[in-house]
Amino acid sequence: MNGATSHAGNLTYAPIGIIRSPHTDPERTPIQPVYAQGCPGRAEVMPQYAEGLKDLDGFSHIILIYHFHKAGSVQLTVQPFLQDVERGVFSTRAPCRPNSIGLSIVELLRREGTTLHFAGVDILDGTPLLDIKPYVGRFDCIEGTRDGWQHEVDEPMAQLRGRRGYRPDHDPGGAS
Repeated sequence: MNGATSHAGNLTYAPIGIIRSPHTDPERTPIQPVYAQGCPGRAEVMPQYAEGLKDLDGFSHIILIYHFHKAGSVQLTVQPFLQDVERGVFSTRAPCRPNSIGLSIVELLRREGTTLHFAGVDILDGTPLLDIKPYVGRFDCIEGTRDGWQHEVDEPMAQLRGRRGYRPDHDPGGAS
């Protein structure tokens, strides 16, 4: 069972499921899971992939890889949400990339059959899910990193801009 095909340099991926969240407006969706703390979401994995979910519930966090299905046209330079300066798209996490692939690390709360419930969702409702990987501290936590232009961003401003209108106490919570 392979969801990807390749033809002369072109790749095609088939979703393994769909992501559900309370976020329906791209302009009001938090820009990263850190700014969506507590926000409920779920991944509805297709039944044919159920066996692949075995043992996943032993992990506290998972990495969701998905398709930015509502991304605009490709832009090689963008103004990040956290700054008023143009940056190269590959130095940002903007969705308007040559390949509209997104990645979020979310807290796995529980598994119910082929549905994964999680918190910290910064993803639009209806987003096609391409893959799931476990977050593993010994592999994925790197100490002493350089964060490029991000070190210039004032944290209170990042919190304000990063939430983009999302407030946990006012969330309709329809995703869990």
